[in-house]
Amino acid sequence: MSHGMVQLAYLVATGLFVFSLHWMNSPKTARRAVLAGVAAMTLAVLATWFQPGVVHHLWIIVAIAAGFAVGVPLSRVPLTAVPQRTALSHAFGGLAAGLVGTAKYFLWLGDDPSQLTTFRMTAIVAEVILGFVTLTGSLMAAGKLQEIKWIPQRPVTYPLQNVGNIGLLSAAVLIGLALILNPTAAWAPAAFLVLVLMALVFGVLLIIPIGGADMPTVISILNSYAGLSAVAMGFVLDNKLLITAGALDGSSGLILSIIMCRAMNRSFTNVLFGAFGKVQAAATGTEERVYKAETIEGASQVLEQAGAVVIIPGYGMAVAQAQHRVRDLYNELTKRGVQVKFAIHPVAGRMPGHMNVLLAEAEIPYTDLIEMDEINPDMPQTDVALVIGANDVVNPAARYDKSTPIYGMPIIDADKAHAVFAIKRSKNPGFAGIDNELYFQDKTFMLFGDAKAVVGDLVKQLSGGSGMH
Repeated sequence: MSHGMVQLAYLVATGLFVFSLHWMNSPKTARRAVLAGVAAMTLAVLATWFQPGVVHHLWIIVAIAAGFAVGVPLSRVPLTAVPQRTALSHAFGGLAAGLVGTAKYFLWLGDDPSQLTTFRMTAIVAEVILGFVTLTGSLMAAGKLQEIKWIPQRPVTYPLQNVGNIGLLSAAVLIGLALILNPTAAWAPAAFLVLVLMALVFGVLLIIPIGGADMPTVISILNSYAGLSAVAMGFVLDNKLLITAGALDGSSGLILSIIMCRAMNRSFTNVLFGAFGKVQAAATGTEERVYKAETIEGASQVLEQAGAVVIIPGYGMAVAQAQHRVRDLYNELTKRGVQVKFAIHPVAGRMPGHMNVLLAEAEIPYTDLIEMDEINPDMPQTDVALVIGANDVVNPAARYDKSTPIYGMPIIDADKAHAVFAIKRSKNPGFAGIDNELYFQDKTFMLFGDAKAVVGDLVKQLSGGSGMH
């Protein structure tokens, strides 16, 4: 394939990547977005493979086969495991960038040191630091999301933690500068390996002080790091498509992180260094607060008589894989003339759009999935708010309690509905580590249990009733 044809293929692939991102803006076009992304990557791989300079075809075939062997099983994970699977994808991307940077450095150092120009060494150092930080950081994030026993979900903090982390990163940058200025010195290969080790360690130390509640934002930030490492790799390999694709990946990850931080009323520095998610100690001398429980029969009667119901899903729904039971509940209520809408908080669940994906899988109409800003004005006219496994995103304390870590975070105004039913597995607090004030209000009634079982019981109770609303 001629150089001109390769560049044309890269241009088409870049356009497809742009359209893929654009079509992700709506659930209606998301499938088209995935197909465009797959087509773009396939075109990019084939165009690169058929360049005249590529001669080791067997190794490429082996690599592709290995990728399929790992990728196909990973594509079959349940939707509740998609966040950690996404984190693993970022880890693979970081590993690829880090290995390519390392290989190019030692290859040029041994064969043609004149290739190690200041610009290329700058790109290699950036690629290695970002790539290996992304590798270990993403693996730690995946471990927290998977709730692996030896990786604590809650933040791990110790004295001078931030000072130590910043010091380690600064030392890595200084070593990188030394390598850029003198890449062929006798000490350079050893220093390069130390740089790799420091990046790997920093990736772990960056994630351990971050709680499970912040993992969606952290994954988005790591996505940005992976994109930036791909940009650096593109400069090292002189590949324009890698540069543009990496820039799209990095910028989209950064924008998504900003959107999510705004949704939680928090900053990047607070997410990365704030140790959000500590369980707060209960105040001494106070008596235990009491929830008001409700029976399935009582809840179903109220739901059946309601005119408007807003369902607010959260991670508890995802863990219980209750989305299909929720669809059954939706059907039972709508056929009785009850208006049912779903209130979607931007950080509900463990990845952006988590609730949208689960509910779409259950074939709930897109038009009934309403974003937080659009549904909140309707909450005072709502007869029943049904909270399914959500916690911090409906906590009214975010509006007025400055002592709480979620103060200022935009929430869904479930407390403004006429009545609230909350399905919850236990009395434990949410990721923020605080009690939910909503659950102690006079209008709120608790339905304790697994979300799938509780919603299933509600459906059975409703389906056994008679008459139309």
